[in-house]
Amino acid sequence: MKTAAYLTALVVLALPSFAFAQAQRLSGTIVSVDGPSLVLKTAKGEDVKVSLAEKGTILAVEKVTMDGIKQGEFIGVGAMPQADGSQRAVRINIFVESQRGSGEGHRPWGSDPKGTMTNATVDTTVSSADGQVLMLKYKDGEKKIIVPPEAVIQRNVPGSAADLKPGAAVSISAATPKPDGSYETARINVGRDGYVPQ
Repeated sequence: MKTAAYLTALVVLALPSFAFAQAQRLSGTIVSVDGPSLVLKTAKGEDVKVSLAEKGTILAVEKVTMDGIKQGEFIGVGAMPQADGSQRAVRINIFVESQRGSGEGHRPWGSDPKGTMTNATVDTTVSSADGQVLMLKYKDGEKKIIVPPEAVIQRNVPGSAADLKPGAAVSISAATPKPDGSYETARINVGRDGYVPQ
């Protein structure tokens, strides 16, 4: 019995580290494209190979203004809480319809311990002295969002392989390391018309 346990422990120890590797965030600029695979130049100057999984998704990301946010759309807002209980937006992401409901609710976000993320449906939009105001509703509540002029606002739209071209900026939220040092992902966000996804 002890021998079997010992052998099992040896097998576990012998497994390559990639078997336990966690998905990572990747971002950079496309250097080259070969079918479902592309090479990214990261901010650190490293070349990284990433393959899009079979049936993976390509989302094009466009920069928009406050006027581009419509009532009834499902959005994600990274923000900082204000003294009056509202949230001051840092970044707003307008999801494609197929992402409706993803991560719905209010939770911590980002490296700042006070940062919040609210994924919810736009109920109303109005103007105020502090900036534009969004009222968001989700399953268990609602949040008032102040949108200052400097907030980043971007929209996800269905993309295609045609969007993956050298020079385009890419952001990947979950890239899984492979044994050969490359990565695989189920979704690639690529900036359109020179935009850099946030």
